[in-house]
Amino acid sequence: MKIGIDVDNCISNFDDTLLKEYLKHDKELRNAGIVNENAEYLRRGMFDWTEEEEKSFYNANIEEFAKKLKPIEESANYIKKLKEDGHEIYIITGRNNGEYTNPYQLTEEWLKRYHIVYDKLILTNAYDKHEKTEVCLENKIDLMIEDSIKISLDLIKNGIKVYTMNTRYNQKEQTLNRVSKWKEIYGRIVKLTKKEDNQKVNVILDTDTYNECDDQFALAYLLKSQDKFNIEAITIAPYHHDNAISIQEGIDKSYQEVIKIGNWLNFDYTNKVFKGSTDYIVNGYNEANDAVNNIIQIANKNEKTYILAIGAITNIALAIKKEPNIVEKIEIIWLGGHSFLQKDNKEFNFRQDMQAVRTVLDSQVKLTIIPCKNVASNLRTSIYEVEHFLKGKSKLCDYLCQRFYNDGVHGIQERRVIWDISVIAYMINKEWFETEEVSQPNIKEDTSYEQTEKSHKITVVNYLNVNKIYSDLFEKLGEI
Repeated sequence: MKIGIDVDNCISNFDDTLLKEYLKHDKELRNAGIVNENAEYLRRGMFDWTEEEEKSFYNANIEEFAKKLKPIEESANYIKKLKEDGHEIYIITGRNNGEYTNPYQLTEEWLKRYHIVYDKLILTNAYDKHEKTEVCLENKIDLMIEDSIKISLDLIKNGIKVYTMNTRYNQKEQTLNRVSKWKEIYGRIVKLTKKEDNQKVNVILDTDTYNECDDQFALAYLLKSQDKFNIEAITIAPYHHDNAISIQEGIDKSYQEVIKIGNWLNFDYTNKVFKGSTDYIVNGYNEANDAVNNIIQIANKNEKTYILAIGAITNIALAIKKEPNIVEKIEIIWLGGHSFLQKDNKEFNFRQDMQAVRTVLDSQVKLTIIPCKNVASNLRTSIYEVEHFLKGKSKLCDYLCQRFYNDGVHGIQERRVIWDISVIAYMINKEWFETEEVSQPNIKEDTSYEQTEKSHKITVVNYLNVNKIYSDLFEKLGEI
């Protein structure tokens, strides 16, 4: 987790120090003492000073006061523990506000003096409530520890989690998620981390949905497994059969298919379904489209996104070509090609865009391949089994039964393979699968794999438990 921490009143005892210095100066000035204990701000209305007297004293002495600051109890210790736990610590302070001669050096030396560890020090202007938010968004801060009401609210408004340090002057806003001591902060972050470890994973489904019935089963399976997944997007992959509809028509039909199934399952698909490539990289296609752009955007937004690819891998390859850095933030699980036991990869998802497969392999992205022949091909079932578990359960189930029997591409079949559910099942429970790591293979012109001894490894599935997968699929789809 990337944790941002403000300095004054979050790590340092800024307010306490300022009060002591103001009390000293008050004795020299008029010795009237505190005239308003309930003043919202120490610098505004607590003493009987004029505005000019207060500003003059503050501006003349603030740099010396900052040098006198002491760390809040146990702050250095618990920040060190957070770093040792693997978190990245960003000190983000509003001292770049014209009040200090060299605020960066001043802060850096103070942090060093009190052994406060961190990964990066960033200065913002405390009087600009949005500047700290911009810095947090740019650095992908997950949690900010802050004391200012205005800055806390702006961070929250922009989707950044905030723990607001309790102070005398920020009590008016009751909605803030408050903390008081560093022991409490540390304990809450430990709990938050454990909770996030068990949270849903971010996924994008890349699918040629209308192509065959297996895509509709896979999409429905995913939507019925939202306890496991945060579905960031459904992107439409290209497909084309000779003497059939064009790629563009296939994209449009697939898009509508996602909407149809989404409606049946009450899935809010607003800004989540994106049309993809209308040709293949192997044909020279290199255009931006909604699917590619959103794959890049989602990958950059999240710490980790899994891309579940059950069609030609064109959209994903294009996203990697346009933004190579996303390979550090994504993991691809792809149904495509055949096992290494086969002499070629003349399989639909693979052969449509062999150059896209090369692009993905060469990118060294983290990749799991579920081969079709010898692996996913074992997911064969019959219309009798499908109707036994699903028929009459819902409109969706009846539709899936119809599509299974006659998907419009391969004609009427009583038995067929529902290939694409393998990718969803792999993400639900990897214990249903047996895998091995292999060196990234080369692809020869005849589509076959050439095994190598490269250092980069990919994962290949060699076996899947058909009974476990179908049991889970039918149970979820058959739920009313």
